[in-house]
Amino acid sequence: MITFSLTCESAHEFEGWFRSNDDFQAQKKRRLVSCPICGSHEVEKALMAPAVSTSRKQEKIALAMSAQQREALAQLKALSEKIRENADYVGDKFADEARKIHFGETEARGIYGEATLDEAKSLADDGVDFMPVPVFPEDRN
Repeated sequence: MITFSLTCESAHEFEGWFRSNDDFQAQKKRRLVSCPICGSHEVEKALMAPAVSTSRKQEKIALAMSAQQREALAQLKALSEKIRENADYVGDKFADEARKIHFGETEARGIYGEATLDEAKSLADDGVDFMPVPVFPEDRN
C-alpha cells in the first residue's frame, strides 16, 4: 500500500491509501476519491516528502549534504538536545501547560511536548511565546 498526500479544490489536505498510482488514478476517474472534509471529487496528489526508513538510505542522504549543511544539521540537533535537557516534558498537555505559565497560573519553567495545529494556533492567538522543536529519527526510540 502507498500513502498519498491529497488535496482538494478547496485546499483541504488529507491522506489516502492505494495499491499503486494506477489504482489512485482509476479510483479518481470513477469519482471514488473524495475530500473527507467537503466531499469534493476534484482531488489531486499533493507534494510529499519521501519516507526514509533504513539507515542505508539515511547514509545516502547524509553524503548528499555539503559540509556546511552537515554542520547546520549538527547545530540544530545540539540545540534540540539542549532544549530537551533543560525543560520538562509535558507530553500532549503542552498547550495547557504553556497557557498556564503564560498567564501566571503555574511556575515559569521551560517545557516541551506535543500540540496539535489547532492548539498551536490558539496559543499564538493568546500571545503565548513558543516555537516548534525539530524531532530527528534518533529521537523516536
